[in-house]
Amino acid sequence: MELFGRIERKALDSAVLVHVDFDDEANREDLDEFHELVDSAGAEIVALITTKRASPDAKYFVGSGKAQEIADAVAMHEADVVIVNHALSPAQERNLERLVQCRVIDRVGLILDIFAQRARSHEGKLQVELAQLRHMSTRLIRGWTHLERQKGGIGLRGPGETQLETDRRLLQDRIKQLLKRIDKVRQQRRLGRRSRKKSDVPTVTIIGYTNAGKSTLFNQLTSANVYAEDRLFATLDATLRSVHLPGAGKIILADTVGFIRHIPHDLVAAFRSTLEETSEANLLIHLVDSNDPLRDEKIFEVQQVIDEVGAQAVPQLLVFNKIDQLDPPVNPKVDLDDEGIPQRVWISAKHNQGMDLLQDALASFFKGQFIKVRVGLPAASGQQRAKLYQLGKVEQEAYDEQGQIFINMTLTQQQWQQVKRWPDLLCIEKT
Repeated sequence: MELFGRIERKALDSAVLVHVDFDDEANREDLDEFHELVDSAGAEIVALITTKRASPDAKYFVGSGKAQEIADAVAMHEADVVIVNHALSPAQERNLERLVQCRVIDRVGLILDIFAQRARSHEGKLQVELAQLRHMSTRLIRGWTHLERQKGGIGLRGPGETQLETDRRLLQDRIKQLLKRIDKVRQQRRLGRRSRKKSDVPTVTIIGYTNAGKSTLFNQLTSANVYAEDRLFATLDATLRSVHLPGAGKIILADTVGFIRHIPHDLVAAFRSTLEETSEANLLIHLVDSNDPLRDEKIFEVQQVIDEVGAQAVPQLLVFNKIDQLDPPVNPKVDLDDEGIPQRVWISAKHNQGMDLLQDALASFFKGQFIKVRVGLPAASGQQRAKLYQLGKVEQEAYDEQGQIFINMTLTQQQWQQVKRWPDLLCIEKT
């Protein structure tokens, strides 16, 4: 495995899964989600080992008897890898590998592997590599365990220690390079956000637990062609598109990486420049899989990540997706609070159900940032009339006896200032 440049990854083949049911909620992981993660990584499951514990074992994470059961399953199925649905310490990972005689990957390593497969943009690849290197830096000794047999003698300890120090230095040098390159990308994002703020174009960011349907919703609202698939972390790279929102005008819609329970801290740190789109947004669409039995827990997990990236003050609109999968199915609807402000929208992005309700809810949020105007145009101003239809939502259009055009519509403050400078207007006034 190279310690600099792009990290080489071995495709997972047959896997023995290990899941521990802890009494403590903080250590508990979801078994169904574990299966989805393994499927997303491309592994073939040959055995599942489960056990109950009050707390992790210091040596093997599981008890010694259960660890031997894992080793027996690996030998029986000739498995290539053991995947543990929890975060292991470097010592626990190393001890298990010695016992089972194959590669051991914990939950963090599994998620990093999926991210390495799915990253497509230059920025995404840099961020994944940074997270991998940080994770690897605590586990370097595993690659040099063959030198541990050399317990004594002059000159026998040195090579192992020297190689480890060399590897650590290579890792730190590469991490510094990646941080510099990612910082340049972050500066470019800041410039992009600054220009959007100057243009007074509001930003709406779609967030949510992975596989909630964010990319599908993004495609429906923008007519984009972002990759969408029914599996975890189908897309990683943030995508921005300009959208004309009926009743509100132009907005910038951003699609972000999906969140997950107990997301590795290295990933949060590495993707911070991408997640900054969340903290800088005017509104967050918090997308939820309405058919998920753990939807309330996942809403809480997403909220924790929102707090971690400093976006807790950004207004949110809860959008419950996949209503067509509910039993019985639910019709598209909008839940309002006592003041008539939309709080929840129920849709099916895949089947284009409730998109008009969602657009109306978004428009109502930005209503205070827009003004209603009346514009008068000469009869021959067909091009200017077409531009008005492109700029904002036309509420009413009328003609007088001379064929002059009078349009009542909604514009942003910036568009209002822009239209006021048009030549040959009959009139322009707020209504």
